Amino acid sequence: MKQERVKLRALEPEDLDDLYQIENDSRLWDVGLTNVPYSRFALHEYIANTANDIYADKQLRLIIETEDKKVAGIVDLCNYDPRHNRAEVGIVVKTPFRNHGYAHEALEELHRYAAAVLGIYQLYAIVSAVNEHSLRLFKSLGYQQTATLNQWLRSDTGYSDAILLQKKIKK
Repeated sequence: MKQERVKLRALEPEDLDDLYQIENDSRLWDVGLTNVPYSRFALHEYIANTANDIYADKQLRLIIETEDKKVAGIVDLCNYDPRHNRAEVGIVVKTPFRNHGYAHEALEELHRYAAAVLGIYQLYAIVSAVNEHSLRLFKSLGYQQTATLNQWLRSDTGYSDAILLQKKIKK
């Protein structure tokens, strides 16, 4: 899957260091579902054993690769529901690649792939109400805010709201 500056591709064994860096960045734990570090072994096993098939794994994790073959981040489809043809979207862009349009391009490419190849009807994201960058990103791509999940996310400072955003990608 390719756009002008971004290519989405499957995880490779060579991505272990990048995956380790992203998954163990504790600054991201407040905006995601994970709050524990992963070992290199656990991530190596994940890469080795994932079918990279949304139908088998109920998720799909893709590397966001730049034109010059650098790993800019990861985009995920998870919580795939084949009956209702929907999946949750997650995206992490590494700090040096932020604010350069990579996340926007990666999500546009993911939308095309999810609709045309996977037949997904709807995507959704759950974003912390204080994560202005992510909220702006998803809204710029046509996601609609449909709910506020009160006190949904826990951090060191307490609980905060999350915003449910939805987008129909297939007619």
